[in-house]
Amino acid sequence: MKNTLARLVIESLSSDGSGVGRLDGKAVFVPATAPDDEITVRIVKDMGRYAFGIVEELHRSGPGHIQPDCPVYRPCGGCCFRHLDYETEAYAKEGFVADAFRRLGGFEDLPVLPLLTGPLTDRYRNKVQFPVGYDPAGNVTAGFFAGRSHRLVPCQDCLLQPKALNDIAAAVCAFLQRKGIPLYNEASHKGLVRHIFLRQGWHSGQVLLCLVINGRSLPHGEEFCAEMTRQFPQIKTIVLNVNRQKTNVITGEECIPLFGPGFIEDTLCGVPVKLGPLSFYQVNTPAAEQLYAVAREFAALCPEDTLLDLYCGMGTIGLSMAEDCRALVGVEIVPEAVESARGNAAAMGVENARFLCADAGQAATQLAAEGLTPQVICLDPPRKGCDAATLDAVLTMAPRRVVMVSCNAATAARDCRYLADRGYRPVKVQPMDLFPRTKHVETVVLLSKGEVDSKKIRVEFSLEEMDMSEFQDGATYPQIKEYVLEHTGLKVSNLYISQIKRKCGIEVGKNYNLPKSEDSRQPQCPPEKEKAIREAFKYFGMI
Repeated sequence: MKNTLARLVIESLSSDGSGVGRLDGKAVFVPATAPDDEITVRIVKDMGRYAFGIVEELHRSGPGHIQPDCPVYRPCGGCCFRHLDYETEAYAKEGFVADAFRRLGGFEDLPVLPLLTGPLTDRYRNKVQFPVGYDPAGNVTAGFFAGRSHRLVPCQDCLLQPKALNDIAAAVCAFLQRKGIPLYNEASHKGLVRHIFLRQGWHSGQVLLCLVINGRSLPHGEEFCAEMTRQFPQIKTIVLNVNRQKTNVITGEECIPLFGPGFIEDTLCGVPVKLGPLSFYQVNTPAAEQLYAVAREFAALCPEDTLLDLYCGMGTIGLSMAEDCRALVGVEIVPEAVESARGNAAAMGVENARFLCADAGQAATQLAAEGLTPQVICLDPPRKGCDAATLDAVLTMAPRRVVMVSCNAATAARDCRYLADRGYRPVKVQPMDLFPRTKHVETVVLLSKGEVDSKKIRVEFSLEEMDMSEFQDGATYPQIKEYVLEHTGLKVSNLYISQIKRKCGIEVGKNYNLPKSEDSRQPQCPPEKEKAIREAFKYFGMI
């Protein structure tokens, strides 16, 4: 089958952004394609049950296929969805989460809510790590490694980063070039500068500039600090991170401040944070604040409750809920993160929180043995998910509710199945897009023992945040989506439907699906989809 040319139609998307078509019943994965693309594909690898191909010719583009707006989109590989309009991407990500819980978790009837999107699809990251190297002309340049390689793809303006961070990286490269400071060579393990690491406080505007180096000092260090802070006054600290190991890991364990305190300050959901090069922190602040609000809603804490926050990091999720409960216990294995969590609690004046430095599974087992009985447990594990010791300890402590925050829907579905088989019922799943244009999608899951304590029911809602038209005459959002898809083949989102409702004067909640700020960029409904939605409104007698 290899090198076979065949004509096919792309039917769906895989979770890595490739289009999926079928040839003689076999799935064929084709990068940079969109649903309903009609292509001639060249098979480049036959794996038996499935195959990989590349586009030989595009005969017809699907409705969600657009021209990528980044010149290095393909070789860089970081934005696997940049050839799609955002609505198509969002629809696909929602499907990835639903598919994981249905296929891997075995949950056929579990409600998976519509994907919650943040206010920005570009320029949303507060952190960037640029490897540095030489371009063909011998000039110092920053960029990203091509997929599955360490071949540097120069990138002058990454659209995921605030422009100021790209500008700072360019200025650093110009300084290194001018001063002849050698760059690190992986093959020889010689040279000095390995990466440019930048962080920006989303609310504070403060910037941390860090150079990851194969040494302990930077030539012309004082001049470097003076020049960078003169050009970019928002830089509040400059740090050297020492990494002398032969490793793919970007940062080392030692940080040496050259200018400023070695960290910047910001807030997340009202929690003050100090961010150094080694701090774990959500890279999309506005969307992370939405995520924490969902986790808080799912937790539904009561004043007498104890909240156990496992894999707590800098404590931001737990501390954002600390005022809702009697006591907060956070567990994190990274000592620096635990110190940050304690410092954040002190800065907030929170006195009902304690943070333990330990492995989540070991700590949960020990706390269960000590008789800790939290009413709510929050789990925010790494991509590999929770280990059995952690889940067993959760079961032993028997909380009323478990809130799971996961960056990997597959392991979340697996862990939810483990808990479900032992008495915890998944109630609902909220997919959230913290990483637009990339393959990643976040998931928040509520699990319950299914017990109702009438003394502990708390209902909070705002009519301004609800679209009350769902309870009035007309059609629901799912009915409108189904009608549009059936009659036009177009997929439309809740966002687009609410935009056209407003245009038609149909009542929509005051804040429903509005951008969070006037500066926020939000996708606007294309004309062909607006026409289709209006036809659905007419069919259902809404206009």
